[in-house]
Amino acid sequence: MTQLGNAAPQAGGGVHKATVEALAKRILDGTYGEGDVLSLADLMAELDVTQTMAREAIKVLAAKGLVDARQKGDSLVRPREDWNLLDGDVLRWKLAAGASSDFFADLLELRRSIEPAAAALAAERRTDDDLAALESALGAMGAADRDPALLVHADASFHTAMLLASNNRFYAQLHRVIVPVLIQRGRSVHDGSGEFEHPYAAHAAVVEAVRNRDVDGAYMATLELLDKSAREHP
Repeated sequence: MTQLGNAAPQAGGGVHKATVEALAKRILDGTYGEGDVLSLADLMAELDVTQTMAREAIKVLAAKGLVDARQKGDSLVRPREDWNLLDGDVLRWKLAAGASSDFFADLLELRRSIEPAAAALAAERRTDDDLAALESALGAMGAADRDPALLVHADASFHTAMLLASNNRFYAQLHRVIVPVLIQRGRSVHDGSGEFEHPYAAHAAVVEAVRNRDVDGAYMATLELLDKSAREHP
């Protein structure tokens, strides 16, 4: 068995990865609801895969908090609050399945609690290389003009560079959570239509504070940047 219906094997990923993706999609989009028992035999038939492939996919998703393995290879879909949204794959699957406005609101709350503090640390600890990375991302943002794809890419680079410039190993890892959601949100915001205020100036204020090692200024500039984005794109 090599076909997976709507989930053909991805380049470089093979059948195993495609099986995991197919099963995850069904869970994240609600095809399989919380508390549903997933029969191993049914999964084999629906995904058109071997028993070994189905079992291995369940193991992967169990490790990510999506399912609980049960006897005889069956599994149970776990409650949403148990899903590990800090896992890069789970977050990607969630965004692909569709995220509600309150999902993005939760992410903004997370960003407001993390990014201003990270910027303050960056102002205190940044190296010349850190500053160069921030300035490069800012320059790309300015050069992007109104191009949606370039703006989203520059914004992602900027916020990644800021988290890394904090030189805090835990903040640095959080770009794996913040940036994918930022990109997804950015694609709908920077659509090139309607009223538009270029984000360059707000980001430049953050860079200036970091450049000048202004800890309080970096914190407040980042907080204003996030709040401004929330006001413009609720």
